[in-house]
Amino acid sequence: MTLDQALAFAIVIAMMVLFAWGRWRYDIVACLALLAAVAVGIVPPAEAFKGFSDDIVIIVASALVVSAAVAKSGLIERIVRQFGPYLTTVTRQIAALVGSVTVLSGFVKNIGALAMLMPIAFQLARRSGTTPSSLLMPMSFGALLGGLVTLVGTSPNIIVARVREQILGEPFSMFDFAPVGIGIAAAGFLFLLFGWRLLPQDRKGAASMDSAFNLEGYTTEVSVPEDSPAAGQTVKALEGLDDNEIEVITLLRGDNRRYEPAGNVVIKTGDILILQGEPSALESIVALEKLKLVRDEKSQERDTPSDEIGVMEAVIASNSELVGSSVGQIKLFDRHGVNLLAVSRRGRRITHRLRGVKLKAGDVIVLQGNLPTMPETLGELHCLPLAERDLRIGRQASLFPAGVLIAAMALVAFNVVPVAIAFFGAAVILVLARSLSLRHAYDAIEWPILVMLGALIPVSDALRTTGGTDLIAAWLSHAGAALPSYGALALLLVAAMAVTPFLNNAATVLVMAPIAASFAAKLGYNPDPFLMAVAIGAACDFLTPIGHQCNTLVMGPGGYRFSDYARLGLPLSLIVIAVGVPLIALVWQP
Repeated sequence: MTLDQALAFAIVIAMMVLFAWGRWRYDIVACLALLAAVAVGIVPPAEAFKGFSDDIVIIVASALVVSAAVAKSGLIERIVRQFGPYLTTVTRQIAALVGSVTVLSGFVKNIGALAMLMPIAFQLARRSGTTPSSLLMPMSFGALLGGLVTLVGTSPNIIVARVREQILGEPFSMFDFAPVGIGIAAAGFLFLLFGWRLLPQDRKGAASMDSAFNLEGYTTEVSVPEDSPAAGQTVKALEGLDDNEIEVITLLRGDNRRYEPAGNVVIKTGDILILQGEPSALESIVALEKLKLVRDEKSQERDTPSDEIGVMEAVIASNSELVGSSVGQIKLFDRHGVNLLAVSRRGRRITHRLRGVKLKAGDVIVLQGNLPTMPETLGELHCLPLAERDLRIGRQASLFPAGVLIAAMALVAFNVVPVAIAFFGAAVILVLARSLSLRHAYDAIEWPILVMLGALIPVSDALRTTGGTDLIAAWLSHAGAALPSYGALALLLVAAMAVTPFLNNAATVLVMAPIAASFAAKLGYNPDPFLMAVAIGAACDFLTPIGHQCNTLVMGPGGYRFSDYARLGLPLSLIVIAVGVPLIALVWQP
């Protein structure tokens, strides 16, 4: 062992210890590893930051932006909610939710797929009395399984493709992962349909923001435009579209002629409806039926960029100028540049048009306006801002983001452009088309992950250039020489699974993929199946809540303990090994 190899090993081992310790965040640990590698001379200063210009960083960031745009389009919620009335048992709910997140994770980043379906899981759990803990962990595991199917589903696949390009001159393509990934995902899905019973049923998650506010429902005012599907429907039919989660309080027609909202009253174009319901239900019905929020907004031009426009909730304080005044008298847009979208009042139903409602201290209001200046505006109005929630009342469901995603994947699949260009272009187009504001685009990017990737790429390369990976591969080859090819595959897959909880899945691949390639070369095998084994092992951390962001995301809401993950994750890990190793050997032939 040379001095440079010893230094490289020392830095990697120290990095793994710090990752496992958890005192410092993984991006800080990665930066320390990079600084140490530069300080001891195994990474030249001129190459210290080359990782930040690597295609991996661009692909991961762009995929996160595209995923966020698809999530905000409302398309997925719209599709899944159509099946809501039929999902009356836990097994059906697991089948729908896990199946949806598994399929979706093959096309968008798995953490994004899980995040966009979690609100629907909570909604189904509340309606049916199912404990959220029965749904969330299976969904997280399904997201991990679905990410195995395509290049962009999970970071390990992207990184392994880069390593293959360095070794063989050509990366894995978009669907090279599909034959093995689909088989493992299908086997895992079948297990989760029944395996959820292994989870404890007494877990209670942290209170959601909605339950913390304990709102009885917002009241908002909408009009029925000509192209609205609601025109011609009865009030009862409209209320039933979202499982009666919204209620039509009042119907106004013509010169404010008021109709009792009886179920058989037919809604007509131009009607004004006073709706009451939870924000998510109002958002859904406004989007699905193409209803138009009635706002106090004038036709004057705005000076505010569209990406700075957003909504915020606030409580009216007792000394507010709004107390005792009606919305129409206040002229919020003329005086403060904000629109009132909805009102929530405890203990009383609001049946009048919003412009005629006299506001009271304690009312919760939803205001739309310039987000950077909103806190100042709320201060002037003596309103107390509530903790931020992702309210999307008034936004329409859109097919455009999904179309852009499909186009990007097609360009990559047919080798028209590289994956980095395709997804970077898709992200730019979605921002330009206002499918996602600049604010939300930057919020969607997981900057700590990008910093970790950029910092660790030179460290990983140093392990290879110093001959460290060849040395480890030689040690492994002594153990693997006595094993058949599928035994050597299983060895690497299990090793990646074991290391991931402590090293983070992306870091695991950066360290182990070069070792796997050298290991295969020492034994005279094709490197592809061994790279696949590392990618699958690193992507399948089912044993802890810390190895992947998906598992961390559901821990609090599901009320899980650390040990709960192994109850469902250990048998699933064994299934992945039992199914994955033969499939890798069959498809890639070591």
